[in-house]
Amino acid sequence: MAWRSFVAVGDSFTEGLDDPHPETGIFRGWADLVAESLATTKPDFGYANLAIRGRLFDNVVDEQVPPTLRMQPDLISFAAGGNDALRRGFQPAPMLGRFEQVISTLRASGADVILFRFADVTRRLPGRSMILPRVQLLNRTVGDMVDKYGATMVDLWIDDEFLNPALWSTDRLHMNALGHQRVAAHVLTALGQTPERTWFDSPPALPQLSWTAARGADIRWTREHLVPWVKRRITGRSSGDNVQAKRPQLSPIR
Repeated sequence: MAWRSFVAVGDSFTEGLDDPHPETGIFRGWADLVAESLATTKPDFGYANLAIRGRLFDNVVDEQVPPTLRMQPDLISFAAGGNDALRRGFQPAPMLGRFEQVISTLRASGADVILFRFADVTRRLPGRSMILPRVQLLNRTVGDMVDKYGATMVDLWIDDEFLNPALWSTDRLHMNALGHQRVAAHVLTALGQTPERTWFDSPPALPQLSWTAARGADIRWTREHLVPWVKRRITGRSSGDNVQAKRPQLSPIR
């Protein structure tokens, strides 16, 4: 299908952290790569990316879904809930009930909808026993919504290559450029398109660290990433405070 427009909705995963564009330094990510690929045969292809880092599920729905519907795109990606799963007070029932309402609404607009089963980030994070069942629950719900509403599923969970730390940034939560390329390849494949040949290439595994070096890396990660995250939770702040959507309106790829 030759889509004419694409709106990407979500949080940091869709905004493109941690994949800075080599020329501008602005985060690029899988959604930009997908849009650029879809636009190659359609110069007037429109693309908007409303995703903002740190957004919880309800924020994504309240802030991004209404403008998305007003733009009337024929392709929408929706990925949210991962930030909620990291919170101690995660309440799945209300969120998952609303999730179905959102997917029903997006599909009723006539748009094709892309949904994601998240890759497993829990092996590199503390609190895996708490977070993993939540991610699994979100992924099962995505499968249910795909079956019920005919959405397109991108299943990152079953791709064991995402267990390779070489696809992830130093914060252990966001993908790097290679990770985003692999996601883009999965998305384009799910859409029946042909991705760049190298985007599915497997990077070499990172060198095995000694016990001392590994503990030093853990200490640096705690100081540089975990402690600031905890401080934001305590103070009620978000990494997305004062951040605006990088492409708030449909516009041609330049």
